[in-house]
Amino acid sequence: MRWTIKPKPESEKVDALQKALQVEPIVANLLLQRGIESYDAAKTFFRPSLKDLHDPYLMKDMDLAVARIETALEEGEHIMVYGDYDVDGTTSVALMSSYLRTRTDLVATYIPDRYDEGYGVSFKGIDFADDNGISLIIALDCGIKAIDKVAYANEKGIDFIICDHHRPGAELPKAVAILDPKRDDCTYPYKELCGCGVGFKLVQALSTRQGQTTEDLTEYLDLVATAIGADIVPITGENRALAYLGLQVINTNPRPGFAAIISEVKKETLTITDVVFTIAPRINAAGRMKHGNYAVTLLTETDPELAKTYAAEIEFFNSDRKETDKRITIEALDQIETNNEQEGFTSVVYHESWHKGVIGIVASRLIESYYRPTLVFTKSGDRLAASARSISGFDVYNALEACSDHIEQFGGHKYAAGLTLKSENYEAFKQAFEDEVSKTIDRSLLMPEIKIDAQIDLCDVTPKFNRILKQFAPFGPGNMSPIFMSDNLTDTGYGKCVGEDKSHLRITVTNPEKTNKLVCIGFSLGDKLETITNKKPFQAVYSIDENHWNGTVSLQLKLRDIK
Repeated sequence: MRWTIKPKPESEKVDALQKALQVEPIVANLLLQRGIESYDAAKTFFRPSLKDLHDPYLMKDMDLAVARIETALEEGEHIMVYGDYDVDGTTSVALMSSYLRTRTDLVATYIPDRYDEGYGVSFKGIDFADDNGISLIIALDCGIKAIDKVAYANEKGIDFIICDHHRPGAELPKAVAILDPKRDDCTYPYKELCGCGVGFKLVQALSTRQGQTTEDLTEYLDLVATAIGADIVPITGENRALAYLGLQVINTNPRPGFAAIISEVKKETLTITDVVFTIAPRINAAGRMKHGNYAVTLLTETDPELAKTYAAEIEFFNSDRKETDKRITIEALDQIETNNEQEGFTSVVYHESWHKGVIGIVASRLIESYYRPTLVFTKSGDRLAASARSISGFDVYNALEACSDHIEQFGGHKYAAGLTLKSENYEAFKQAFEDEVSKTIDRSLLMPEIKIDAQIDLCDVTPKFNRILKQFAPFGPGNMSPIFMSDNLTDTGYGKCVGEDKSHLRITVTNPEKTNKLVCIGFSLGDKLETITNKKPFQAVYSIDENHWNGTVSLQLKLRDIK
């Protein structure tokens, strides 16, 4: 692990913010690292509100999208809401279809089959629309590169509105409206919305035509918050407000589908991390193991008892998913080791029988063992399909773009992408990808980095400090949970390895003055036991956590690394 301490903000700025907010220097330091330099900015950060949301009509083509939908509603047209099969796509479809059904019954939903149709807009989906008299398709979380699909729909007299957040290509589809903050010609103030976030902006714009305010739309924010967490978009700016307020809905008045999932989790208040690791995998499991329609059905159900039935189905899919990705991960690791490919700059593996629904998860797991840009391929019809995952600081999308001569199609983000290619191009692509990464990657990125917000003393870790830190949530890209480092720590003598396989480390640390003692848990740090035995002094990098046990709450440190 590389330990990197973030630069300290200018002392004058720390002093000014400390006085303005009446906080400790360390709190002012953490805020400045997040770009918060004034009382007003801090107020917005700590108390997000609907007033922080931008005018949806600032988005390019919003007026065109609203006008086309209003025409469809007035003239009784059949509308299809189309979305991808992942969390962002299914929550988007649930949001948009739920809103439109408050105004018309002529709304159909469509999620492509991961295995039969693949990612994004499909010809089969357009044919379904044509066969069912649908004249307007609203595509969410996909469509920005569907040039030929939109042209095909236009030939059939079907209009498209695209709500996407992926990076556009050089040419845009001939749609009635394209809502995408990442368009070069879009001046929308916030560029990092997820697909569901773009869909919410469209609903926000439509609602203003009905005399509604954003307060009337809070029931949809649980969907938006879940998509923000699952799609790993920055939790800054407008996303922070949407995630913060959406979490309030999840914890106080969740839709029946979420309530059915949450009922299985014995926790009073869910954080964005809980949403990412509890709700999101179950929604995703439907599209991975069966069909994304199951997720949309769950998320749009209004009957609590039916929602419980649907949630039980999805729970079964999730259990199946866990077993499948565990097995494939073992096989993929074995392939890397058997082929002696550990020394390259990339990890690229393939087996025709691997389940397409879990290859993205497997790619992420491989990065935990071999910290490299990673692609996991499987057979998909007459093509090979892959999920790509990257390491911090390296843009895998750009690397794929440089290898596009070998690829049929691809799309995605800096850290996650999907692609398809012909089987005969696999070896040439694999070599081209390795060559491109080896040419462009900063070698230091190949060692995982821990970014440390500040060095503090153990006695700084107090309940009051923790209460302030909790108000920095929700955490995520752009606003990660603060990481601290402390020097000259010692174990009190009872450190030990815990867990079924003894892979985790549990110690109680104290500082030289013995003024403070804190329990620490270090997941997967069991091999560091020797570092702390016999009261040898050590450094630790950690985040501050809470341990809930038998109704009592105590502070503990979650160790990230020690040396």
